[in-house]
Amino acid sequence: MKTIIEQETLARTIRRLAAEAVELEKGTENVVLIGIRTRGVILARRMQAEIEKLEGVKLPLGILDIALYRDDLLSGGCDAVFKGSEIDFDVEGKKVILCDDVLYTGRTVRAALAALSALGRAESVRLFCLVDRGHRELPFRADGVGKNVPTSSRERVIVHFKETDGEDGAYLTVKE
Repeated sequence: MKTIIEQETLARTIRRLAAEAVELEKGTENVVLIGIRTRGVILARRMQAEIEKLEGVKLPLGILDIALYRDDLLSGGCDAVFKGSEIDFDVEGKKVILCDDVLYTGRTVRAALAALSALGRAESVRLFCLVDRGHRELPFRADGVGKNVPTSSRERVIVHFKETDGEDGAYLTVKE
């Protein structure tokens, strides 16, 4: 396992992503954060805390479960368990900052946009991720990226957070 983002770098990266989100949206008015379950939620929470430090505003935060919107659900290639979304605000007309840990094929983003559109019509949706590893199968790109990491299809990017793994960092491994 090769380290691609160390603990201190991860914290700085999230601060930068939070600042970029505020700059991109020209402030915090009408902005909400939505994390894609599971690790996107942690990124969204951390960005929320950083934006609160920067701007003095605690943005609404929601959790989006995309399990029912995956395109591999019926093919048997899906082992996702639906836990439900937790969004207690209306997304209609909001500027949504959609957060996920790793951007890969784009299929998670497609599912997230479908799940999000079922909740209402956002004014805009911006995608922020910690690691973009390439290999897109669908035409999506992130508005905010912590680190671009070229990978082979045999490699895998794993993000660890203190909240779930006891440590912060991102790692590159080879699939077995």
